[in-house]
Amino acid sequence: MVEQITKIGEKVTAFLSALGEITLYYGASLAAIFRGKLDWAQTLLAMERLGVNSLPIVIIINAFAGMVISLHLSSSFVDFGLVGQMGHLLTIAFSRELAPVLTGIIVAGRASSAIAAEIGAMAVSEQIDALKSLDIDPQAYLIAPKILGVSLMLPFLIIIANLTGLLGGMGLAVYFKHVTVQTFVDSILTHIQPWDFLGGLAKGLFFGLLVAGIGVYYGLQTKDGATGVGTAATQAVVSAIIALFIFNLLLTVLFY
Repeated sequence: MVEQITKIGEKVTAFLSALGEITLYYGASLAAIFRGKLDWAQTLLAMERLGVNSLPIVIIINAFAGMVISLHLSSSFVDFGLVGQMGHLLTIAFSRELAPVLTGIIVAGRASSAIAAEIGAMAVSEQIDALKSLDIDPQAYLIAPKILGVSLMLPFLIIIANLTGLLGGMGLAVYFKHVTVQTFVDSILTHIQPWDFLGGLAKGLFFGLLVAGIGVYYGLQTKDGATGVGTAATQAVVSAIIALFIFNLLLTVLFY
């Protein structure tokens, strides 16, 4: 019994330690921005590599997700004469949950692993120490650009996810279930409030901080050479996705 309690205590202590370190990364990143030391070239590069390059897969996955949800909804709604609610419910599903969560998972899979692998490779090869010896702040050059880049790009990716998901859903409903475009659009305009979209974008900002922070943490904890880099990338992705679902529940309760 004592041994089990000790193990639980060790796990809790390790979790709180990791949470504290990630919070320090956020604070150091803010400090780098306010002091004007942020490397904007690295930030733009991170936005392109971790955000823009995720755009094709975001479009494909959300478009087909919208079609699948629309297929299920339209089949039931046509039978019950509720076609006028199609656009409303599909938009609620996408703007509040599907677009932020699906996009967050995609970026977690790409960004968390990439950040952990890049920083991990630099850590085991002592490149981070080399930066310090050259009087280059790793926070401003390496960490803050990635955290800021992912956090800024995720809301924009969610906007694209909403558009492609709704267009895919509307196209399927119009083509297969003969729902008119006017009926679909009127349902959205009548029932949807701005916060339905803005809340999803706010989730994206939090998800971006979460994904990037976890990637940085596991990257800096990397040991044991190339094997450690692969392990860090895997741990970063798994941890980021689990944390994303937990925070999604908390944010949904808070926002809606």
